[in-house]
Amino acid sequence: MPDARGGRTPLSRQADSRAISAAESGAGAIHVWRTGRRLPPCFDAGVRPSSGRRRSIHERDRLAPGGTHVETKPGDFGPPRDEQELAAAADIMMQSYAMTPADATAWAKRAGPAPLRLLREGGQVVGTLVAIPMGQWYGGRDVPIIGVGGVGVSPVHRGQGTATRLMQSVLREARESGAPLSALYPATQPLYRRVGYEHAGARYEIRVKVPMIDVQERTLVLRAIEERDAEAITACYQRMARARHGWLARGSYVWERVRAPRAGMALGYLVEGSSGVEGYVYLVRKQTTGWNQELIASDLVATTPAAARRLLSFLGDHRSLAAEAVWFGGADDPLLLLLREQSYSVKLDMHWMIRVLDVAKALEARGWPQGLSGALHLEVEDDLFPENRGRFVLEVSDGVGRVKRGGDGRMRMHVRGLSSLYTGFHSAEALRATGALEADDASVRTAVGLFSGPQPTLRDMF
Repeated sequence: MPDARGGRTPLSRQADSRAISAAESGAGAIHVWRTGRRLPPCFDAGVRPSSGRRRSIHERDRLAPGGTHVETKPGDFGPPRDEQELAAAADIMMQSYAMTPADATAWAKRAGPAPLRLLREGGQVVGTLVAIPMGQWYGGRDVPIIGVGGVGVSPVHRGQGTATRLMQSVLREARESGAPLSALYPATQPLYRRVGYEHAGARYEIRVKVPMIDVQERTLVLRAIEERDAEAITACYQRMARARHGWLARGSYVWERVRAPRAGMALGYLVEGSSGVEGYVYLVRKQTTGWNQELIASDLVATTPAAARRLLSFLGDHRSLAAEAVWFGGADDPLLLLLREQSYSVKLDMHWMIRVLDVAKALEARGWPQGLSGALHLEVEDDLFPENRGRFVLEVSDGVGRVKRGGDGRMRMHVRGLSSLYTGFHSAEALRATGALEADDASVRTAVGLFSGPQPTLRDMF
């Protein structure tokens, strides 16, 4: 299912009377991390009915003729109001992603009620998703985003535009929160393109044959990660991520997935040098056939050459039982440079998509190449947000972008094309060649230079 930013306020999971009051009063706006505000607290997904057993939506339908009814109004969208709505969301996920009831309940608990969003129509919960405040690194700057995952629609409400209305609702809320971007992994592309998303980067699966890892490095200390290491681990990740175009500025939701991925509980190991933590890995050991194992790294970070060698050496130490080590990232992962032979495979796992929510804010939030300056006269089309339509002038100098209204509109594109251009996933030249952008040669050359940089990648699934 295409589903912690260090030092930021965690998502609230309270379920007391204050939370009930907040939910009933209509609190439900997403807030970007840098505001310091929380997403609204709601009911705990683990709360059970008084019988001690959670009923499925089908059981409730039999007990209450006419189905599970909730009070709704047109465009009724927001966090779950009570345990019944949380159960309805879990039921939608069970049917959308072929989950078992136990897995669907675990999903609801894992997500927590705070980031969960529901669409209600005709007295029923008809769709659900998770909205995750976090950030992405572009040009060395942390750009706030709302990640969207776990999108599901009740089977009896499909084919009626429900998913489109669900996505439009979360995008409006995300823009109102102040986030300039939204990101997701698409299970299907037409839906997300319809609401303004487009390809913006890639996630690759990297498989290395463990017996072929011939790196030997023992000079740095390697030990198990302890609870007291959390802050140092976060700082180590941030040092590496800020130089990786597209990597997440993680929040608690993603850090939880690193430490407890779906593949199983991950055990963490860190590498220490004279300056402190220089790298770490979170590993899940998965049994394949017989005694054979597969090492799955939910996170693998090295900020110094010695740490990179030490971590590869550590993976190689598993050669007696492990056939392969697996992690995710970019096709140009620098760790592969340390291997003597091409004893690895790199395979596209998925393209991820970006939706520009606020054109001016997005262009000003990211970093730009140092030493380059230039101006682009943009004209943008946006079917959802009229505020994004029209002409803008982007002026870049000393790594900073400034945007104002007006200009000649020499570079014309839909907001979808701007998403691919923004991250550098496709150049202005490539977009013009496919008809996603119209511009004169001089504007294209300027855009190619300004949006140049490493290929945007993601390690984390959300």
